[in-house]
Amino acid sequence: MKITCIGVGSMGSAIMRAICKKYNPKDITVTNRTPGKGIDFAASTGCNFCDSNAEAVKEAKYIFVAVKPNALEDLFKEIKTIIPKDAVIISMAAGVRLEKLERFGDDARFVRIMPNVPALIGKAMIGFTCNDDIDQNEIAEIKELLGCCGVVEQVPEKLMDCVTAVSGSGPAFAFMFIEAMADAAVRCGMPRSQAYTYAAQTLYGSAAMVLETGKHPGVLKDSVTSPAGTTIEGLAALEKDGFRNAVIDAVTAAYNKSLSMNK
Repeated sequence: MKITCIGVGSMGSAIMRAICKKYNPKDITVTNRTPGKGIDFAASTGCNFCDSNAEAVKEAKYIFVAVKPNALEDLFKEIKTIIPKDAVIISMAAGVRLEKLERFGDDARFVRIMPNVPALIGKAMIGFTCNDDIDQNEIAEIKELLGCCGVVEQVPEKLMDCVTAVSGSGPAFAFMFIEAMADAAVRCGMPRSQAYTYAAQTLYGSAAMVLETGKHPGVLKDSVTSPAGTTIEGLAALEKDGFRNAVIDAVTAAYNKSLSMNK
């Protein structure tokens, strides 16, 4: 199975690096607008670098497209007559619907994905969507490929803007929360490096409890909130400052931005 990735920026490189660890790197070819970056990536993973997008897609079964949305039209002008008939194009372009992708690629078949930055460490949450022209064997292979990076779930396209807002943008919100927790720890006397460890591990462990126990976050919250204790005082302060509403507004703002990009 031949795999090509056009663009090895932060997300393209994260996904390809994970795939290279589980698949034969010699079956993987990358291209990049800045050749030096692509050459360095290929050297570090053992995959192939090609300086021509058209040449790189000639024999590929799965073609990952990791370029900015405004670069798609020019890219497909370059490659659309070269794409193999049985190939599947996997687009990471935020806010670009399948309908629009299909206009770029004529008869090409597309899968739309939204990965997130924890793909760098194999802990991504990846949503993907496709039309009926992708068969079940191909869907299984795509899940296996993306599964190298973390958790993968197929969703209807109408949910992709929500996926973008929650898991695509969500890591930035989580990083900000960790930073704020660490700042508070420093304020209370903890050394900075130790504060980041305590804040990050606390968030990591709490997220793992939600996933592994299957319990409602509110139930888990209540289990560590003692009467007249320290936790309820902190929760009251968060509520006073509108913590929940701020998070809801942040995700909704990201969702609305993703919607506007589809127009």
